Amino acid sequence: MSSTLYKQIQLVTPDNGTSKPLDLWIEAGIIKAIEPNIPPTPNTVIVDLPNTYISIGWMDVGVYACDPGYEHREDLHSIAFAAQTGGFTGIVTMPNTHPAIHSKSEIAYIKSKAAMHHVAVYPLGAISNDCAGKDIAELYDMHHEGAVAFTDGEKPVQDAGLLLRAMQYATAFNGLIINRPYHKSVAAGGQMHEGIVSTSLGLKGIPSLSEHLMIQRDLSLLEYAGAKARLHIHLVSTALGVDMIRSAKARGQQVTASVALANLCLTDEALAMQEGSSPFDSNLKLMPPLRAPSDIDALIAGLLDGTIDFICTNHTPWDVEAKNLEFPYAEFGMTGLETAYPMYNMYLANKIPLDKWVDLIAFKPRQVLGIPIPKMEVGQAANLTVFSSDETWTLTPSLVKSKSLNTPFLGKELKGKAAGVMFK
Repeated sequence: MSSTLYKQIQLVTPDNGTSKPLDLWIEAGIIKAIEPNIPPTPNTVIVDLPNTYISIGWMDVGVYACDPGYEHREDLHSIAFAAQTGGFTGIVTMPNTHPAIHSKSEIAYIKSKAAMHHVAVYPLGAISNDCAGKDIAELYDMHHEGAVAFTDGEKPVQDAGLLLRAMQYATAFNGLIINRPYHKSVAAGGQMHEGIVSTSLGLKGIPSLSEHLMIQRDLSLLEYAGAKARLHIHLVSTALGVDMIRSAKARGQQVTASVALANLCLTDEALAMQEGSSPFDSNLKLMPPLRAPSDIDALIAGLLDGTIDFICTNHTPWDVEAKNLEFPYAEFGMTGLETAYPMYNMYLANKIPLDKWVDLIAFKPRQVLGIPIPKMEVGQAANLTVFSSDETWTLTPSLVKSKSLNTPFLGKELKGKAAGVMFK
């Protein structure tokens, strides 16, 4: 029977903040005791790590697992190890695969293949067949098979009628519809945030208007769909977008929102010149694009006042052939699971308290999606993340568990690291 004793570790919860150093004893996957000083028993592994914290296990919503169909970029095996390495015990996967996750058989495939791993995998079902934005998919069947919500993922629904029908249909089983606020026709050909930096670099911009138009449209559809309809706006990135969601919540609309971690840490200026690298780093070509400093301020304010419900990594793995190109031809996206905590620790720790980070990365994602929230209490099964704020390390290719290396932090010195997870 496995037995582990963590000595003088700080527990972090949204309700109680950060505790004084305590001992935490786990045996056979169950929390046996949480006390100031627990004497070790025979055959107990003692873990004594200075300046280390434990919270309930983190969860990332909207990762691209690429399985089935694009396993050369990522698969359910590699993404599970990447998640564990980054401190996540749960991930929610996008339906943009080949075939798309658009019926109960694909939902069953994800659940069956993921069951062997020590990370809980929750699939999102597609809103439309093949995520093509035309014909509505089998939402009810996918719901009963285990889909936790519905989205076309990287292909935001442009057809207002289709999204409205999905919202209305999902009310029958309290289903959640997720859409990314991106009006494709307004931003056609855009490469980065439209502003002074895009002009100076000679790159076509993605205007904030493309987000504002879609948020306004979707909120109008939500209101028309009725009081029971539920909408999640995934990856808001602009100040006005935050204001629009704040107003909708004040009106009582059932809307929630999330933000990508990169959009809280980096601005479009990083594309002009990032420390230690050259301009036009295709690993910083993201969707949504990195925005202006004023947008970051508004996004952080939205997180702190509850307008934005949670943070996600927007983990989007690509092979070398898709990213090692001239900037206009490279695909959008970066990996994020394995660098999530150091990004918070280096860029946000002085703006978002640690207990709020745990709330935004562990509690709120589950709450929004209706997934049971683990408890860090005696007698409960351990579903925990261990992390250190002091550890300094360099991200090298040999340390990366994802199949893809499209991260701007490769070769960079990082501070803060997930030490491990306890789950299953």
